[in-house]
Amino acid sequence: MIKKSKIIVTGGLGFIGSHTVAELHAQGFEVIIVDDLSNSSINVLNGLEKITKTKLIFEKMDLKNKSLVKKLFIKYHDISGVIHFAASKAVGESVIDPLKYYENNLITLINLLKEINSLKTKISFIFSSSCTVYGQAKKLPIKEDEKIKQAESPYGNTKQICEEIIQDTCKTSKNLKAISLRYFNPIGAHPSNEIGELPIGKPQNLVPFITQTAIGKHKELTVFGNDYPTIDGTCVRDYIHVVDLAKAHIQSIKRLIENKTVSNYDFFNVGTGKGSSVLEVITSFEKVSNIKLNYKIGPRRNGDVNEAYADTQKANNVLDWKSELSLDQAILSAWNWERKIQNI
Repeated sequence: MIKKSKIIVTGGLGFIGSHTVAELHAQGFEVIIVDDLSNSSINVLNGLEKITKTKLIFEKMDLKNKSLVKKLFIKYHDISGVIHFAASKAVGESVIDPLKYYENNLITLINLLKEINSLKTKISFIFSSSCTVYGQAKKLPIKEDEKIKQAESPYGNTKQICEEIIQDTCKTSKNLKAISLRYFNPIGAHPSNEIGELPIGKPQNLVPFITQTAIGKHKELTVFGNDYPTIDGTCVRDYIHVVDLAKAHIQSIKRLIENKTVSNYDFFNVGTGKGSSVLEVITSFEKVSNIKLNYKIGPRRNGDVNEAYADTQKANNVLDWKSELSLDQAILSAWNWERKIQNI
């Protein structure tokens, strides 16, 4: 029975991980949260326990440590699955410090897969991948059969390599069934306002930069370029509410546990299927917050693709999943979260 299934969630106190933990618990799964707190806060655990009204299992652990990973799987030998979020994730930092990204993102995955292979039971594995594997796609919306190009950053390259490692392992493993979910741009916060995005340092993503600018943490927001061949000259991305994204993980893990897969490895785009420009996101924020945002147009930023939005038909049809929450709803939830953490 799925309701009794135990799932290890690595990086379970991160942005997407924590929202997935909340959805797993709501669906009756027992969750073991694993996080080294290098890019997250223990306060997120408090928020999750308020949402779930449960004392959750938490293991503080660096998954690069082989012996600790071994002990984890000895302790929780009766798990049904692993959802693997734990990774370094800042594109800019990966360019400056590529070895950190290759070491952290590859070794943690390899350690997990080695231990899964040593178990006697079948394990369902969901990997947190990214639309960065596509680069600038030739056709829009981006389908899963879009050719994978050379990555724009070490971060993107680690996602490509990790997908290859999982696929190769699935070919030979008797225990492993896996799905890679290629996210587009997650935004927003949980409706309870207990968990949301908590960028450490200067935000790398648009929406937290918008909300932090609106509360006065930054003087202004820079829009990087307005001369792209898009609807208004600014970059277009597929912004998905993090709660919708979390639900895609539930559908994926259920599919694997219930043996509904044709092959033991598959991959899906997870987005809304609709692109929104940077200026459209700003307009949405101004509408839901009733605040005029201070922004300026700056030069283009290296590595930014013109447009990227998902074809979600495969996820809609195979996983029986689709996004339900609008851009305005996602932006409003992000703004409510920002005001809460700043006590406004």
